[in-house]
Amino acid sequence: MSAEAPVLNPATGKSKLRFKTIFISDVHLGMPDSKAAQASHFLRHCLCDKLVLNGDIIDAWHLRRMGGWNKGHTNFIRTVLRKMEKENTEIIYLRGNHDDVLDRFIPIQFEHFIITDEHIHHTPTGDYLVVHGDGFDAVSTNHAWLAQLGGLGYNFLLRINRLYNAYRGLRGKEPFSFSAWVKQKVKSTIGAVGKYEEQLQNLARQRGCKGIICGHIHKVDNKMVGSTHYLNSGDWVESMTAIVENLDGSFEILGYADFCRLTHRDPKGAVTEAEEEHPPAGESESSAIPM
Repeated sequence: MSAEAPVLNPATGKSKLRFKTIFISDVHLGMPDSKAAQASHFLRHCLCDKLVLNGDIIDAWHLRRMGGWNKGHTNFIRTVLRKMEKENTEIIYLRGNHDDVLDRFIPIQFEHFIITDEHIHHTPTGDYLVVHGDGFDAVSTNHAWLAQLGGLGYNFLLRINRLYNAYRGLRGKEPFSFSAWVKQKVKSTIGAVGKYEEQLQNLARQRGCKGIICGHIHKVDNKMVGSTHYLNSGDWVESMTAIVENLDGSFEILGYADFCRLTHRDPKGAVTEAEEEHPPAGESESSAIPM
């Protein structure tokens, strides 16, 4: 980590991480495989001036078909609102394809909470265009019915994955993401990922931006695509990753396991659906380290 050292809370012996900006996407609240508890845990113990929720935070597709909202998903929303109210964090919510119901309302601004379809993020070294990225996925754009069918298939693979990893656990093996492997194999076969990155690079250049920050394809990345800095925040279904802008202006990928290690916190279990609604005693928001 190139950020400043974690800020220690003497009352608990645990730390919070401090960033300028956090970018997360693809939490898919409403899906049973959403890692809402882990995402809430991560956000509660990171301080930032700006939080960018880069699309597919709520999975309206899944909710329309099957429902599935639970307390953990509600607590994620409360965590975000608490950051705005208690920590004065600016919240930028960009609509994705799974929460495209927001199209009829955007742009909307409520004090420090903005809902829109794209955002220009300013840095001392140049601007970054932030978009979810579904507009550059040929399947999502031109064949919506196929994208929704693919979503059903992905959910089915995730269910199989739970059973497969339970079997691997009994044999003492590490978990394996069969669903992510299949998804990336399919996308690679049709050349979608390369074209996706190239199109986003072109958009960033057209807007006069040095970089682009996106999500959508659930493939975390931090690299140069031509002369454009390409960042993809991954997801909170499998990879549990975010893009963070450090205090020195640099960007990096931060995974949930690294977050737990750096803050000396135990990870939330995969079956822990509901985060505690308020921080534990001795770690209340009022006693949090000042911004």
